[in-house]
Amino acid sequence: MGRPPRLSRESIVTAAERLLRDEGTDSLSMRRLAKELGSTPMALYHHVRDKDELLLLVLESHAQYIPRREFPTDPRERLLDAALILYDGLAERLWIIEVLATDPLVVPSAMWMVEVIVAAAVDCGCTIEEAVDVYRTIWYYILGDLSVRASHERRRSRIEAAAAADPVMPQLDANALPTLAAIGDQWGELTTRDTHRKGLEAIVNGLLPQQ
Repeated sequence: MGRPPRLSRESIVTAAERLLRDEGTDSLSMRRLAKELGSTPMALYHHVRDKDELLLLVLESHAQYIPRREFPTDPRERLLDAALILYDGLAERLWIIEVLATDPLVVPSAMWMVEVIVAAAVDCGCTIEEAVDVYRTIWYYILGDLSVRASHERRRSRIEAAAAADPVMPQLDANALPTLAAIGDQWGELTTRDTHRKGLEAIVNGLLPQQ
C-alpha cells in the first residue's frame, strides 16, 4: 500500500506494446501509459526520453523476430525471398503496421533486411538510386497491403455483417457495368484473397532490369 510499482525500461516497453496491440497508436501517450503502470509521466521520463524513443524501443524488441537465414544466391530470387520474409514477419504482428505508418522510424536492428534488398537490386544491375527505389516500392506495397489487412481484421465482424446485408454488387446494372455485374456476389471473396506473393513478384519483376 502506498508504494508505486517498480519501473524499468522493460516494463514500460511491455506496457506500451500492450496498449498499441490492444488499443492502437492513438491510445499511446506518456500520461496514458503512466496511468496503466500506476505511475506518473515524470517517472517514465527517467527511463525513456520521449514517445518517439519509446516507439523505437518497442519496434526494436520485435525486430529480433525477423528470421535471419541463408538467402538464394540468385539476386532476383534473393530480393523476392527477403521481401516475403519481411511481409510475413510484419503480418504476424499487424499492430506494428499502424505504428510504422504513423511514425516512420528507422529501426537499426531491422536494417540488415534493407541491406539484403538494396544489395540484391544492385546485383541485378540497378544503380544505387534505382535499388533504393526498388526497396521503397516494395516497402510501400507491404505497408499498404498490411494496413488494409489490419483495418479489415479490426472491423471483421462489422464488415461481414454489412456485406451480408448489402446486395449492391449482385444488383449492378449489367449494361453500364457488365464486367462487375458478371462477378456479382463473388466480389467479396475475390477482393479478400491473399495475393501478396503475386503482388511482390510482379513488383520485383517489373522494377528490376530484364535479364
